Amino acid sequence: MSGRVFLAMPGNERMSTTLAERSGAESETIEMRRFPDREAYVRIAGDVKAKSVDLVCTLANPDPQLLSLIFAAETLRELGATSVNLIAPYLAYMRQDARFKSGEAVSSLHFAKMLSQHFDSLTTVDPHLHRRRDLTEIFSIPTRIVHAAPLLADWIAAHVASPLIVGPDTESEQWAAEIAATANAPHVVMQKVRRGDREVRIRAPDLGQWRAFTPVLVDDLVSSGGTMIEAVGEISRQGFTKPYCVVVHPLFAEASYATLQTLTARVASADTVMHPSNEITVAGLLAVAT
Repeated sequence: MSGRVFLAMPGNERMSTTLAERSGAESETIEMRRFPDREAYVRIAGDVKAKSVDLVCTLANPDPQLLSLIFAAETLRELGATSVNLIAPYLAYMRQDARFKSGEAVSSLHFAKMLSQHFDSLTTVDPHLHRRRDLTEIFSIPTRIVHAAPLLADWIAAHVASPLIVGPDTESEQWAAEIAATANAPHVVMQKVRRGDREVRIRAPDLGQWRAFTPVLVDDLVSSGGTMIEAVGEISRQGFTKPYCVVVHPLFAEASYATLQTLTARVASADTVMHPSNEITVAGLLAVAT
């Protein structure tokens, strides 16, 4: 039997099974439910003694999952696992990386400290870093980051004729440039002014020279959808047909996905978060990294 086990938190079974198959390892799931008072029940059914365990848990909607994840990690240690590693295709709480107003919690620091206390390593896909250059600045355990840009570029090249890669804001410039280079396509970047958690304004350059191309908006994640929706509006105002929207982390809060479906030719995402828009799998990247 393999000395390695992939263990899926609820909702992560498909990714865990794929990673186990690619790695020649075992795959198990966790028994988990809620008591009537909503406290978490966690049970590790398989044998993990003297084995290295990779817990697979994408951390979209993290708060309801976090205590159960920690209970699982600590139970694995008690049952004799030699190491407990976290594979989080999407890593939450990276946005708040500075104190912008007096008294604010710098949640990325606290979240990183918490995970570092319970896991031996972390592997994730394109964390949403702003003022941090790398996860090693806040995590005290080894971290591995895999990048989905080449996968998005391959999808675009296969599905869109004459694509024009469009980054919705200046933070996406390096991201858009990498995808464009891999897809052998031109790229442009818009400018964003954020006026709150949900309100943004987008300014686009003159796209007149790209009339023969199909716009493809790319970003690492879509949450409220405000940035993408505004960007689509700017493209439409310049007389283009409906653009494509391709993202890594499809969080799509509230009605943002339904809205983008009506405004775009197609919405495609990576499977870092399970969503109807998933068309690009990151399992191969994660299997190599872990």
